[in-house]
Amino acid sequence: MNSKDQSPIQDDASRTNQGASSSTEHTEINDPNKTIRESDMKRAAVRKLIERYFYQLTEGCGNPTCDNKYCASSAEFERLTANQAAALAIHLFSQDARLCETHPSKMPRTQSRNKLSENNSDTNIANTNMLKPIVSNEVHLLNKECSSSIFEFGRKTSSVSYLTEERLYEIIDDCEEQQNYSNLIRTLGEVFSSIDSLSNSFLLTELNSPIDVLEQSGGDLKGLKKEDVRVLEGEKDKDEDCCMGSPNDDNNKAPLPVDLPSLRRAYNALFKIPTSIFENALVNALVTLAGTLQIDLQLRNQSDKNTNRHINVLLIVFEIPALGSGDFLETALPALCRATGWLSIESQAKLATVWSGSVGRTSLRMILENLQQLVTLRVIVTQFHRDFYVQDENVITSATKIMKIVYYANILAGVLESPDLRRDDYSSYMEDSYLGIKLNKSAPPTDLLALELGVNILDCRTPFLPFSEFYNEPLSDAVEMDRDFANYKSESGKFSFMNYAFILTPATKTLGLYFDNRIRMYSERRISFIQSVAGQPSNPYLRLRVRRDHIIDDALVELEMIAMENPIDLKKQLVVEFEGEQGIDEGGVSKEFFQLVIDEIFNPDYAMFTYQNETQTVWFNPTCFESDAQFTLIGIVLGLAIYNNIILAVNFPMVIYRKLMGKRGSYEDLLDWNPTLYNSLKEMLTYTEPDLEEVFMQTFRISYQDVFGSVIHHDLKEDGDNINVTQENKHEFVDLYADFLLNKSVEKQFRAFYRGFQMVTDESPLELLFRPEEIELLICGSKNFDFDALEGSTEYDGGYTNESATIKDFWSIVHSLSIEDKRKLLQFTTGSDRVPLGGLSKLKLVIARNGPDSDRLPTAHTCFNVLLLPEYVSKEKLKDRLVKAINYSKGFGML
Repeated sequence: MNSKDQSPIQDDASRTNQGASSSTEHTEINDPNKTIRESDMKRAAVRKLIERYFYQLTEGCGNPTCDNKYCASSAEFERLTANQAAALAIHLFSQDARLCETHPSKMPRTQSRNKLSENNSDTNIANTNMLKPIVSNEVHLLNKECSSSIFEFGRKTSSVSYLTEERLYEIIDDCEEQQNYSNLIRTLGEVFSSIDSLSNSFLLTELNSPIDVLEQSGGDLKGLKKEDVRVLEGEKDKDEDCCMGSPNDDNNKAPLPVDLPSLRRAYNALFKIPTSIFENALVNALVTLAGTLQIDLQLRNQSDKNTNRHINVLLIVFEIPALGSGDFLETALPALCRATGWLSIESQAKLATVWSGSVGRTSLRMILENLQQLVTLRVIVTQFHRDFYVQDENVITSATKIMKIVYYANILAGVLESPDLRRDDYSSYMEDSYLGIKLNKSAPPTDLLALELGVNILDCRTPFLPFSEFYNEPLSDAVEMDRDFANYKSESGKFSFMNYAFILTPATKTLGLYFDNRIRMYSERRISFIQSVAGQPSNPYLRLRVRRDHIIDDALVELEMIAMENPIDLKKQLVVEFEGEQGIDEGGVSKEFFQLVIDEIFNPDYAMFTYQNETQTVWFNPTCFESDAQFTLIGIVLGLAIYNNIILAVNFPMVIYRKLMGKRGSYEDLLDWNPTLYNSLKEMLTYTEPDLEEVFMQTFRISYQDVFGSVIHHDLKEDGDNINVTQENKHEFVDLYADFLLNKSVEKQFRAFYRGFQMVTDESPLELLFRPEEIELLICGSKNFDFDALEGSTEYDGGYTNESATIKDFWSIVHSLSIEDKRKLLQFTTGSDRVPLGGLSKLKLVIARNGPDSDRLPTAHTCFNVLLLPEYVSKEKLKDRLVKAINYSKGFGML
């Protein structure tokens, strides 16, 4: 910056420092960066002025004969609480009230209090020229000789250097004026390499200070509202409460929390300077800091509850804008991640809470992107092999651990529902089975951080950032899930991404579930073999023999018998045989079995489910006459589909998957269950006029229809028909209404359904790996019919290549088909018309040449996703034979 680029306040400060005469003039140059800093310095000066009013009201001016009625030194002054004084200080400022001369022992407490300011101590108080547009009263400057004794907020750190926003501006301006940045480089190196220095930098002012209100008002004091003043008179915002330390003068106590808005402004000014000037110094300082921090965390006293200084350090360094690029990414960030990995659970929870606050959450995306950049970079540049897996890379695992803190901060910063909606009575669902069976559901491993924060993923209705932003695809592709699963099952404490499932894509997590299921199947097979050797008859598979025309009856009887005699058999590998058909089940027969069961069970003639036309979903019929066994069968089928890695064509609303994971339905679940009803209730909730009773004419009695169309009335409360919905009780009405529709009215049906589902999945890591929306993807597959992706992943055999004329004609025909015919093609070639999790690129279709041109139709091995395609002589003939094959194929016979 040119030496002439000085604001009035900076001119005065510069002239005072250099002993220049007051007549020295500087020509102002239009510099936007300078203008920003001038604005920030003006704001800082206003802050200090209000602080003077505040301490005049709380401590006085030190003059025992003072006659100012707004001074604590006056004999007529009535003592105020800190909150009252803060509110009055802002009022006095807005009124340009009288301000006493300040006695040296009663200086305003500012953050310009380190030994970095000793050389420029007389510049700590703003010049009155800057304040003239704001206040008309004379503002008396503090004596130069007193500025070195300015009060510190919370700590005396005269022996430790640290930075403030104002001090950084001064250093930058001095360096730009002199065209010499050695002072800036030296300061950054000193402060950012020391835990003590950095933890006391960029701090908030004292609790109950009017500066808190300044932050909330955005610094526009003239526009301050009454609501802002009332904040001072009430309790602190929960986001501030959770992270604030108590101010004190003991050097051993925790520092005050970081002033994040001030820190961000300071970084914004710093990084307007070419980064190459200070990057090496700052990176080296951060590496030194990380090493010291790691040792400090490893050797810390476990009983020491004072962790605020570590939290402050991490808050400051993770706000660095360039942390995800250049040398910061390659050197500094890895070192910081390794150090942060040693944080205690309590400190992680504090950090997550600060990041989730109204101020901290604005940096969540930047922090997450920087961590994702680091993980991706390490995955790409590291050579992994059989002796060094991705789980062994310390930087990747450390960054993942920090990302977990960001993950929970993201949940806390989002829209949360009451934890009371989590079911605590699901264990009873497993005990009163009509089959007389008591199942023991295994709980997922305890997440200590979630426990410390008192949060559960099920409580999150809407996260601050989409959960999908936490997926790292390069990492997901690099993870060897068999190794990761072994680490997960091992008691050696080795790192497993299954305990940090938020970073893995659903398709990769499915592999973890697949290994768990297969190992359990093989275990059951091995036990059966041992039993057969011992002379005990045993079947290593879950065999179902069904008739195609009586599939529900046959499946129900067989599964019911298995559940009654030995429920553990449900965890064996499923093998289905259609009576009178010759197909051998290697997966394809099972796929068709599940599809036929689903088609039958959701048939309107059964009346087990009702169809929601608006959302095209199905829901339990609360008035159906089917037995519990039928709903248990549906639960078992759903569980078996997951267990055997089969996708089903079911259309449940999302609330079903939430309920399966242990969360009761609530008002917000009505949005995808019945949008019309949801909007009607929302209109009631947002209606604020006093005539709500006359407008809506609603009581606590509701009505619905049974399977025969008869209207049934239900009172949500006793004598509900005589209780009108009013402004006072409308929220209670909505909650009771949603609870009845989504929970109580279908309690009997859902209880049986849930029990059947848990018969298969009770020991599975399903809840550990998947959120409710991912469970839907796991069961129903993707909705993206991208046949270009399928073409790109298809392999060829028997003489075909992607350049063969028949193959080119085949894909030309396929891309021209309707969505319905494309579904039929998937059904024909794979046994399911659903897109697998991760998209069609994960399907691995094989097209094999099945002889020269002939009149035969194409055939398929659905168990292995193999399409056998003769080399037809023309494109027209190929299309004719292919369309006939996909429209008229059914059953399994010998080829």
